[in-house]
Amino acid sequence: MSDRVLKRRIAGWMLFDWASQPFYTSLWTFIFAPFFAITATQMFMAQGMTENAADAQAQSLWSAGQMITGLIIAFSAPFLGAIADSSGRRRPWIALFSILLFVGAWGTWFTVPDGSTIMLGLVMFSIGFIGAEFATIFTNSYLPSLGNHTQIGKISGNGFAIGYAGGFVALAVSLAVFAQTAAGTTFAGLQIPFGLNPDAMEGTRAVGPFVAIWFAIFMVPFFLWVHDEKTNGKSQEKTSVVADLKASLAKVIKSRSTSAYLLSAMFYRDALNALYAFGGTYAALVLNWSVPQIGAFGVIAIITAAIFTWLGGKLDTRFGPKPVIVVCVLLLIGVSAIIVGMSREQLFGITFAEGSSMPDNIFYLCGAINGAVGGILQSASRTMMVRHADPDRPTEAFGLYALSGKGTAFLAPALITAFTLMSGSVRHGFLPVIALFLIGLVLLIWVKPEGDRAAWSKPS
Repeated sequence: MSDRVLKRRIAGWMLFDWASQPFYTSLWTFIFAPFFAITATQMFMAQGMTENAADAQAQSLWSAGQMITGLIIAFSAPFLGAIADSSGRRRPWIALFSILLFVGAWGTWFTVPDGSTIMLGLVMFSIGFIGAEFATIFTNSYLPSLGNHTQIGKISGNGFAIGYAGGFVALAVSLAVFAQTAAGTTFAGLQIPFGLNPDAMEGTRAVGPFVAIWFAIFMVPFFLWVHDEKTNGKSQEKTSVVADLKASLAKVIKSRSTSAYLLSAMFYRDALNALYAFGGTYAALVLNWSVPQIGAFGVIAIITAAIFTWLGGKLDTRFGPKPVIVVCVLLLIGVSAIIVGMSREQLFGITFAEGSSMPDNIFYLCGAINGAVGGILQSASRTMMVRHADPDRPTEAFGLYALSGKGTAFLAPALITAFTLMSGSVRHGFLPVIALFLIGLVLLIWVKPEGDRAAWSKPS
């Protein structure tokens, strides 16, 4: 294809991240998730629970929803990827899952503050999350066609950086125009617009429809500029999808580097997703932050993510993805340890002065590090998957990558649920996250820095 067509293809591919990232930043992490946690806590307290017990129950409900959606994604992704590669068509699947993202994001609007529709809100969010994750799988599979071996690290990093920039802009608009403070105004001190009722938290709830509209608008360039490649002879063969998938899995098992990488990613990405999924609820339940405070925390995290993910793409190109991944995991272990060891009153046994802002400042710093390092880790991980992928079946490869990311997706939420309920502490519920990062770090020992794509050229 011509340079002009390729540049448009790359730009359209990157704009998917710009369009979809607000679902994760505004809904999954910084606005809807804490609103859900606060609403659930108040509902459980109204039923007679103590505040601590209600906090733990609210976190457990959110983690159970994460667990179920993770299992659905994990066991569907490889099959859908194999089907897409066999047909050579990915755009129709992206369109289908884009619709789910739109419907689910819009549906979070129906989560009312008295808790009567709490399960509906959780279901609608889960539908949107499934759509976002599957759309990402199919979009990621275009990455090998966008550049050569030395270019994809930079392209991947730039894509994530643009995505975080989109997440920042959307979150800033959400905070300034919609998300409510205790006074019933927005974070910018404005009245809630469009006749929305602040007493029913309709400003905060409107963030869901806003994210849905944002996604619909900015997906237009993707569908205009990113097209499926013409299928080659191999992809047109009438073979069984199950047989193809079995053959691919057999090759993964025989390749120590590929299998070690997928297992490593399974654990450290699960831990990272737990930090994203529960960071806002931690701030709401442990530090007693309001939704606007958590939103400001999100703005800081996204700014650092956008800047450092762009830099991370350059580091990926210079040093390769493996050393970048190792450093990122080590830094995230440190952040997780602080989360476990800190409360409003102390950090690792060191007592804060009464009314001190130190825990808030420390958590803001943790958010900045988590945003920066998490963005780099996701970008470098995507590059490393390309180095281990079958060039003829990229969607299936990213389906397996999704399986590695979601195969234990139930594990972090389930362990967080168990530790939270057993300890009665939201902080101690994060202990399993550190263990998951450590397991992922150890498994990286067997991963080849240059990948193992030669394994795909050998007969199974």
